[in-house]
Amino acid sequence: MQLPQLVATNTLPFRRTIRRTELRQIVPLADTTIYDMERRGEFPRRFNLTARCVVWDLTEVEAWLDARRQASDSAQLKRAPSPDVRRRKRRPVKAAPVS
Repeated sequence: MQLPQLVATNTLPFRRTIRRTELRQIVPLADTTIYDMERRGEFPRRFNLTARCVVWDLTEVEAWLDARRQASDSAQLKRAPSPDVRRRKRRPVKAAPVS
């Protein structure tokens, strides 16, 4: 006897949402950095499911990550300059030994 095959037909588009704990695992940025980027329009906006539950759309976050990867690969993202360690007030750089 053969079992009937179940075919997954999804007529409604399934959009998965994630909460802050899952977002932190996917995007390794601090909450304040995410909120600042969100306010400037540089990160997908969160929305309220209820009065106390805030979520992000997973497809938007993944698309943002892909765009950041492409921008990084094409050197469009500006990197922070390396600090001048000779100007530090604490732990000054020792002079190189003369050989």
